[in-house]
Amino acid sequence: MDWGMKNRLNRIFKPEDGHTVMLACDHGYFLGPVSRLEDPRKTIEPLIPYADALMLTRGVLRNCIDAKYNIPIVLRVSGGNSIIGKDLSDEGITVSMQDALRLGVCAVALSIYVGAEHEHQTLVNLGKLINEAGDYGVPVLAVTAVGKELEKRDVRYLSLSCRIAAEMGAQVVKTYYCEDFEKVVKSCPVPLVIAGGPKMKSETDVLEIAYNAIACGAKGVDMGRNVWQSSKPIAMISAIRSIVHEKASAQKAVELFNSLKK
Repeated sequence: MDWGMKNRLNRIFKPEDGHTVMLACDHGYFLGPVSRLEDPRKTIEPLIPYADALMLTRGVLRNCIDAKYNIPIVLRVSGGNSIIGKDLSDEGITVSMQDALRLGVCAVALSIYVGAEHEHQTLVNLGKLINEAGDYGVPVLAVTAVGKELEKRDVRYLSLSCRIAAEMGAQVVKTYYCEDFEKVVKSCPVPLVIAGGPKMKSETDVLEIAYNAIACGAKGVDMGRNVWQSSKPIAMISAIRSIVHEKASAQKAVELFNSLKK
């Protein structure tokens, strides 16, 4: 791994502990104006001081994030699908590496859909992106997407998806937490960060999953809706940070959230 790629990864994953709190804000690429992200600038800007990196699209980055912010960007570069389309797995690469470099990003992100109708297409996309990004020392984050089939989030499926992404050369994999998550971590030779998925029933549920994932060996979180759809998003991301960077227990994080939300 050359200096440029190491440096970009060290901006995303804090060298002090090797962990990261990424804020996912790329949902509009297939969901449109999802609740609480109708005005991206209004939602994202207050949370920037609490995030280690932002994951978003080039449109939101250019139009809604002021260039004064010195925050690492993980750029969503796949798309071409929508929530009302026939199959969410029908994605392609939609952003050139030249444009990603113009934006000064620290990594690029793409979804793979293992077992879906367009599995082959998305895996070939990943390979192409890794080849192109590698020429410029840009890390690739592979997202193990499940589309509308949330029941796929089990240890067997996620272990398969994460390992395939790592075997193809992804430097980081974003996946879901599941029962026996330590098996997913052990079978994936690159860092894992966990997604939040649709908003959970309570903040306690989110914090318990974050804690369990870190305890099992995840290197961070890349959550979106479970942060900015919270009634108190700053309190929520602060509580998550306490788990990821300060080794707080789930209970301590819940207490922190409750104290900050007042």
